[in-house]
Amino acid sequence: MAWLQRFILQRIDRYQQKGGGTPQFGVSCNFNPTCSEYARQAILKHGSIKGCCMAFKRLKRCNERDRVDKIDDPVD
Repeated sequence: MAWLQRFILQRIDRYQQKGGGTPQFGVSCNFNPTCSEYARQAILKHGSIKGCCMAFKRLKRCNERDRVDKIDDPVD
């Protein structure tokens, strides 16, 4: 695993260990898996560059702050 990939995954792990978006931003993720878990899976499956691009596209779709039902959106 390349150093960049390890670095990004460590940051995602730290974010998840602190509780993710709920305590830090006051919102819960609209998706299943959560955006941070999606990013982690995408980076592991597709590498740092493509995985980060996929994660940013996912984050851009996250715009319903108080959505009740979760959207299933696995990593392809």
